[in-house]
Amino acid sequence: MTLHEKLIFIDLETTGANLINDRITEIGIVTVNADGGIDRWSSFVNPGRPIPSFIQDLTGISDRMVATAPTFESLADTVRERLEGGLFIAHNARFDYGFLHHALARTGHVLSTDVLCTVKLSRRFSPEEKRHNLDTLIARHGLVPEARHRALADADLLWQLWRKLTAGMPSEIFSQAVKTLRQRPALPSATDV
Repeated sequence: MTLHEKLIFIDLETTGANLINDRITEIGIVTVNADGGIDRWSSFVNPGRPIPSFIQDLTGISDRMVATAPTFESLADTVRERLEGGLFIAHNARFDYGFLHHALARTGHVLSTDVLCTVKLSRRFSPEEKRHNLDTLIARHGLVPEARHRALADADLLWQLWRKLTAGMPSEIFSQAVKTLRQRPALPSATDV
């Protein structure tokens, strides 16, 4: 990681946890450019299937809210462009990366970028703590949620967490941890979707 690397904080809401059978219902991306500029982007996504009631209760996203939203196929070019050239940062990153990898593969696109999981980052800096879920980190670090289980608001929480962590330690220690933890996830190929 360099001090001027493009950072892409991302969160998804989905119809469930199965990246093959479930679909994305909302995407939120907070991009911090190398020059320090911040861009926030989000979109509902029509998943083409009903959202289970327990997911509607968790996220507040209803079938009605996504009924007229664009399909992922129509957003694929925009999403791919937003994810290029930066470090993909998510909480439980394998989930978000996996969903986007498979969704993009279904549209003929390839997602191949370095990934950093904020759960692993939290564990690195607070190994004595047992819990590293986002609600716990909100309380531990005094983060200010605009909403919970909404894509852009949760992506913004990750940006807040990043700033808290970088402000609280020497930059070389933080940079070394990021360098150690960043990876390119091993996922099934696009032919497996």
